[in-house]
Amino acid sequence: MDIKWDKILITGDPLILGAQIAIVLTMVGIVVGLTYFKKWKYLWSEWLTSVDHKRIGIMYIIMGVLMFFRGGVDGLMMKAQTAVPENTFLDAQHYNEVFTTHGVIMILFMAMPMLIGIMNIVMPLQIGARDVAFPQLNLLSFWLTFAGAMLFNISFVVGGSPDAGWTSYFPLAGKEFTPGIGNNFYMVALQIAGIGTLMSGINFIVTIMKMRAPGMKLMRMPMFTWTTLITSLIIVIAFPIFTVALLLGTMDRIFGTHFFTVADGGLDMLWANLFWLWGHPEVYIVILPAFGIYSEIVATFSKKRLYGYTSMVMAIVVISALSMLVWVHHFYTMGVGPAVNSVFSITTMAIAVPTGIKMFNWLFTMRKGRIEFTAPMMWTLAFIPTFLIGGVTGVMLGMAAADFQYHNTLFLVAHFHYTLIPGVVYAVFAALYYWWPKVFGFKLNERIGKWHFWLFNIGFNLTFFPMFFLGLQGAARRMYTYSEESGLWPLYALSAVGAIFLAAGFAALCYNIYWSIRYEKRTTENDPWGTARTLEWATATPVPHYNFAVVPEVTDVDAYWEMKKNKDNFALDPNKIKPIHMPSNSGLPVYMGAAFLIAGFFLVFEWIPLAAISAFLIFAGMIKRSFEYDDGYYVPVEEIIEKERTWRGDSKWKAK
Repeated sequence: MDIKWDKILITGDPLILGAQIAIVLTMVGIVVGLTYFKKWKYLWSEWLTSVDHKRIGIMYIIMGVLMFFRGGVDGLMMKAQTAVPENTFLDAQHYNEVFTTHGVIMILFMAMPMLIGIMNIVMPLQIGARDVAFPQLNLLSFWLTFAGAMLFNISFVVGGSPDAGWTSYFPLAGKEFTPGIGNNFYMVALQIAGIGTLMSGINFIVTIMKMRAPGMKLMRMPMFTWTTLITSLIIVIAFPIFTVALLLGTMDRIFGTHFFTVADGGLDMLWANLFWLWGHPEVYIVILPAFGIYSEIVATFSKKRLYGYTSMVMAIVVISALSMLVWVHHFYTMGVGPAVNSVFSITTMAIAVPTGIKMFNWLFTMRKGRIEFTAPMMWTLAFIPTFLIGGVTGVMLGMAAADFQYHNTLFLVAHFHYTLIPGVVYAVFAALYYWWPKVFGFKLNERIGKWHFWLFNIGFNLTFFPMFFLGLQGAARRMYTYSEESGLWPLYALSAVGAIFLAAGFAALCYNIYWSIRYEKRTTENDPWGTARTLEWATATPVPHYNFAVVPEVTDVDAYWEMKKNKDNFALDPNKIKPIHMPSNSGLPVYMGAAFLIAGFFLVFEWIPLAAISAFLIFAGMIKRSFEYDDGYYVPVEEIIEKERTWRGDSKWKAK
């Protein structure tokens, strides 16, 4: 172990010093605020230990917004550096760290938590369930994800950030070339968060397969539930591969093994294969839920049933299968040969077919529909042409011969941003605007939402479209500077201006949340949009912790739409209400998350005895859990009837 005590706290850089001061002041402010307003008990009992899937989902989303800010700041720093030629704002090492943390945070700690948070909130409601199958495991999943994110983020100010790219290719990521501990943070933090994600995938599969409402056959499930199911299956298949790769990488860096080294029998391409066997399915783990979100929104605001439901389901299944068969297109140029390249070129381009089917399904759903241009619908409409650009350039990159020209240029960077931002970020924004009133009892302001929409869309295209041309002119990705003689400055500068618009769009979203919390009109109407079609809209607003007074009976794909057509199905006899069994809150997942964070921290710094002792904290929590016999509690009938009365407006719903 060559870790030096004087290297633990990063000093000497004004940006890092500012971050350290900001972190300390933020922590002090939170502690003082919670103490002054006497909210410690409320925070602990109502949020941190809550096993309510909706509150867990909200905590995921809050974490995602915070990580969006952190990853966005990294992006702005990169744009500031490349805005002018031969800039010295960031040096080469700092730039390496910034683009590494930007990629990891945006994919694994922003996109994943945002989407898993939305799945947590919406999916159980769409299938008529009280909660997920394993509520306490659900909370543990969140705290492990949060622990991984916090461990990764402190690397910026303690120990040094990872600097080998979000793919962390060996041997660059090994001790031979990066002897510090920055890449230890990558290996350990992502393992902890990945365990949490794997638990979520298992939990969601069991929930969907075992807890659907009576009458909800698989082919009656809402499209978002279908995408959640298929996404969870990919998680369960792909994430163990990444877990193994990270474990081997950790052993190489900390214990001196030689799985990925260039000496003593190691094979660096083994890492590349394991990483992309997970990494490309990961792209569809974040894209498929977005497809489900867009499907729900298109049907709602076109006032039509989703066109080609069966073909949509089949397209999702085909995409998931092909997602596991394209990983080699990430290293066409690494010498695997023309035969192998040809096979994976075909599978890569084939995945465009089911994706195109979904595009046509959405367009045909809108055809002759009475479209409402609400904020969620506008994000959905913007997604189609922008994602199409990403898809077309993806087919270009999928041609192995052409990829020798595009590889490692900004053309590739532009391509994956044109798939991931419309395919994930736009979907998250659309979902927030769409389901927000269901969760909180008020809409986000539409006028401010339009500002958010236009600023972010203009900024996105200004930022990334010039990169296609920069890449075709030979501008390489991950280069922290360039010469004035190259003639690349105008397009780099235009891209930097676009990043300012992107930041303004994100600021508009944050302001919209603040403004709407303070001033937007509250509602208890179960369907604030008036045209919703799926089951989550068939209960109270905001949704009670038990979700449904009586589990509904499903007779159609658009279950809630059918209930509205047939008012007898929507009616409910208060005399049939029974006490509802619900799980109790638990502080054990919070403890387990803290134990993993402590053990991970010691392992990162290669303090093996302390890491081993801390591992006993984890096992102690597991043992305690095995002896827990809490059977939960029952929600009394009076409480249920009072809640139903507030939104049904029917005198017969008065508690007796």
